[in-house]
Amino acid sequence: MQIEFVGSGPIEGAPLCAVAVLVFEGGDLSAAAEALDQQMNGAISRVLAGRFKGAKGQSAELLAPAGLHASLVLLVGVGARDGFDDQAAENAGAEAYKAVNASGATLLELRFTDITNAQAARAALGVRLASYRFDKYLTREKPEKKPSVHKAQVLAADPQAALLAFDPLAAVADAVAFTRDLVSEPPNILYPEEFAKRVKALEALGLEVEVLDEEQMRALGMGCLLGVSQGSARPGRLAILQWKGAPDPDAQPIAFVGKGVCFDSGGISLKPADGMEDMKWDMGGAGAVAGLMHALAGRKAKVNAVGILGLVENMPDGNAQRPGDIVTSMSGQTVEVINTDAEGRLVLADALWYCQERFKPKFMVDLATLTGAIIVALGHDYAGLFSNNDELADALFAAGQAEGENLWRMPLPAKYEKQLESPAADLKNIGGRPGGSITAALFIQKFVNGLPWAHLDIASTAWKKPSTSPTVPEGASGFGVRLLNRLVADKYEG
Repeated sequence: MQIEFVGSGPIEGAPLCAVAVLVFEGGDLSAAAEALDQQMNGAISRVLAGRFKGAKGQSAELLAPAGLHASLVLLVGVGARDGFDDQAAENAGAEAYKAVNASGATLLELRFTDITNAQAARAALGVRLASYRFDKYLTREKPEKKPSVHKAQVLAADPQAALLAFDPLAAVADAVAFTRDLVSEPPNILYPEEFAKRVKALEALGLEVEVLDEEQMRALGMGCLLGVSQGSARPGRLAILQWKGAPDPDAQPIAFVGKGVCFDSGGISLKPADGMEDMKWDMGGAGAVAGLMHALAGRKAKVNAVGILGLVENMPDGNAQRPGDIVTSMSGQTVEVINTDAEGRLVLADALWYCQERFKPKFMVDLATLTGAIIVALGHDYAGLFSNNDELADALFAAGQAEGENLWRMPLPAKYEKQLESPAADLKNIGGRPGGSITAALFIQKFVNGLPWAHLDIASTAWKKPSTSPTVPEGASGFGVRLLNRLVADKYEG
């Protein structure tokens, strides 16, 4: 999607152009909407006499009259004028794109007057995010089903200022698209080695990327991660991404760890066939961490950051891990495997231990599509936040609110640890149905060694079907990239 910022005043339209203007709650017209209403002989005012009143999420489409040099006019409702903020501007841009992307118009003009240059940039971001499609395998799609809009012009009081505000947002949009692509790929295409290859290519942005193979992980004692991987013909990998953007490249980093189960059959504890195809996105946590590192490098963030990706497949062949097996983690703790479908926590156990032992970070945040229990608890619009550190938890929560990637903090009661007790090993990998997402987080906490840490269970948000957000098309959401980027930008760049 091509984005341009243009100055105030009339924009030169085109026959296949859609013009979008803002309408605030109660029919309060923006300056651009008022000007168009006059050009259109009161057509917008007549629309306001009906049910369209400018409420948030409302839109109304009008055919453009002769002489306007456009094919249609879109009224975008954005709610109360005094409640209009950056997120509202972003959603308005996304709503405008979604409303006209299949209309036949090739150009979308956002005549969003009455907003700041920064909000114009956020409106452009909304278009970029909403225009994402994963269509590389559609070989016979009819032309009329393809999006027609391929360029957006955004009105701004100061186009250069808006462009400067948009540049870092564009880097984040690129990173979100990178994550969505990873999560959307079919499992026969994206397996651990291929995932590692794709993040290795991010060295072009200035990242340092290492990839450990199974022999190297075995030498490190990663029995938990390798236990998951051993049932697959595709060997596991551990990818280490470093961004050194702080003034002192040797300064203590911050760290992010992602669960990258490229396909999760459940292993010997086989999942039901219905819906198993969705388990290609069980690497959404690793995808989000890779996207974050892409964003930090893309916008040249002034921070040192590490991303660790535990990449495996969980498959049920004759060499697969069995219920009842006992594995030894890199930390030395032993784990009795009760259910091989509780595999993500095993991957994170070794990845987190490796991260803290090698890099000694200020804190660690892990992301994982970990439990169905978090969906039962929170639905599909909130991810679960677990943490041993209030300051880190509060910062993550605030970053999520600012970016529309909402978190809800869950408890970590020590008395629930009893559910993880095993008579044969230090721990068992599952604590039963009660509090399933909580006991999963308590298991992971055993491998953070007291370091400030947060665990984001994103099973509820990594894949949207259907989507309830205008900036997130159906499918891979890229959840986590934006909130972690905001966390870094607001709290840890100096």
